[in-house]
Amino acid sequence: MQQTTRGAGPGGRVSGPIEKTKDPKGTLLRIWLYMKKQKMSLVASVILVILSSILSLLGPYFIGVIIDHYILPKDVTGTIRMIWLLVGIYVGTSILTWLQGYIMVDISLNTIKVLREDLFAKLQTLSLRFFDQHKHGELMSRFTNDLEQLNQALSQSVIQFVSSLLTIIGVTIAMFSLNWVLAIVSFLIIPVMLYVTKKIVSISRKNFSQRQKDVGGLNGFVEETISGGEVIALFGKEEDAFGQFHEVNERLRQSSIKADMFSGTLGPFNNFLSNMGLAIVIGVGALLALNGHTTIGIIASFVTYSRQFTRPINQLSTLLNSIQAALAGAERVFETMDEVPDLVDKRDALQVSSLKGEVQFQQVDFQYEQNKPTLKNIHFSAKTGEMIALIGPTGSGKTTIINLLMRFYDVRSGELLLDGRNIKDYKLRDLRKRIGIVLQDPYLFSGTIMENIRYGRLDATDEEVIEAAKTASAHGFIKHLPNQYQTTITSGGQNISQGQKQLLSIARAILANPDLLILDEATSNIDTKTEIDIQRGIRNLIKGKTSFVIAHRLKTIELANQIIVIQDGEIIESGNHHELLNQRGFYYDLYSKQMTI
Repeated sequence: MQQTTRGAGPGGRVSGPIEKTKDPKGTLLRIWLYMKKQKMSLVASVILVILSSILSLLGPYFIGVIIDHYILPKDVTGTIRMIWLLVGIYVGTSILTWLQGYIMVDISLNTIKVLREDLFAKLQTLSLRFFDQHKHGELMSRFTNDLEQLNQALSQSVIQFVSSLLTIIGVTIAMFSLNWVLAIVSFLIIPVMLYVTKKIVSISRKNFSQRQKDVGGLNGFVEETISGGEVIALFGKEEDAFGQFHEVNERLRQSSIKADMFSGTLGPFNNFLSNMGLAIVIGVGALLALNGHTTIGIIASFVTYSRQFTRPINQLSTLLNSIQAALAGAERVFETMDEVPDLVDKRDALQVSSLKGEVQFQQVDFQYEQNKPTLKNIHFSAKTGEMIALIGPTGSGKTTIINLLMRFYDVRSGELLLDGRNIKDYKLRDLRKRIGIVLQDPYLFSGTIMENIRYGRLDATDEEVIEAAKTASAHGFIKHLPNQYQTTITSGGQNISQGQKQLLSIARAILANPDLLILDEATSNIDTKTEIDIQRGIRNLIKGKTSFVIAHRLKTIELANQIIVIQDGEIIESGNHHELLNQRGFYYDLYSKQMTI
């Protein structure tokens, strides 16, 4: 998206660069479709804005009336009565302003709530490809920065924008109705203010762009330093890191000074012009009053109206940019919501409650990127109850085969059959329910150990959860924890060891009791003694079930029914352990090296 620069901020300061929307009308229409569900609240808010604007315009008018008709004639009783009326007008204005703000906050929060729910629901439908192509931080910003910007615009900027427009229109009408000469004099200063604002904003653009770059550089450096803190300490580079940080921090300080110092002149300069305008109005008004063409009260009204006129003009540029920034954020949210899922169920998709586990890859080709094949002519089959081991160098395509089997991606050519039917024929949700997977780097949610294991089958009893933990050899370490199965683990399982996370992940898969099991280096983070126990549990788990095992330690797959060796996306060897040793090829060399270590 293109970059532009914000206009005058609060106090007449210039804000940083913002993004322009590609389709502001379309984005506004979509936001309105969400907001119009609260029609009554919107109508009430608009009415309140109109009423508060009218009352704010009546204040200066009555100030002139009080001076001309009550103060100058020395009507004390009338003056007191009119002052109470003026007080009532300003109190009423404040109450109406508060009410309209309260209603708009409610409208905004309800709108953002529905938008956030729709966005989250959409993410649940998108394939792994989408998440591979988008940074997680970028997606998180849709829920935080982008929606928060829209929330701020809906709850504050929209009302202020409408109020400012109504104020400018109302003040213009009021001023011309009172005295057209003073009205023209008051407006003479406006083009000068707009020209100065435009020039300062234009010159400040480069300074703010540089500051944003330096802010990004500082944030990136800090994030990298924190993430690599162990490496920095290991090599004793703390002083070097601090020196680099000092340089980056100093660059940000210098660019911030240039941006803030120059943009900071806008407020004082506009205030100076505004005061000069008032001085001119008062001077011309005094001459007109001396000649009997106006009154002191009208001059007083004009002074107040002039203040009311210049304030919303200064605000409008900020509000416009705030709304534009919000529209840019909303557009990014809608872009995500418009993503078309790669994987969708057929209209007549099969619903299954169980699978036999017969798998056939028939001349399967696949590529993540155009003209960069990942799998080439993959052809093999697995019968019910067989263990299929996948081995090969990093990046050879082992995990891609698993991704196709889980239907995180669809094959580009060839066919993947499950129980004799194309895997695309099955209802996606039912398919994944019947396939269990244990990853090399398992993920645990914040909550208790009991809850994390039960995630495999939510209706499982406590006894079934404990039995699954025993089968996975996790019960041993769990019972020594202070709260045992009620021990709370943090998001990602940061407060337990990697091996313990793996054991809980295996227990979760055991509890789910899938028909087809995938183990991706499931024992890679477990000590030798525990590995013996876990292998016993896994053998009980996979009994009578088809299983696919990715392994680097070949000792763990010696009993596999079929070992498939993959290199550069192609199958170069296949057979059982003894057959591959007899071939004296890739598998033989790799096995021999591991056995001699």
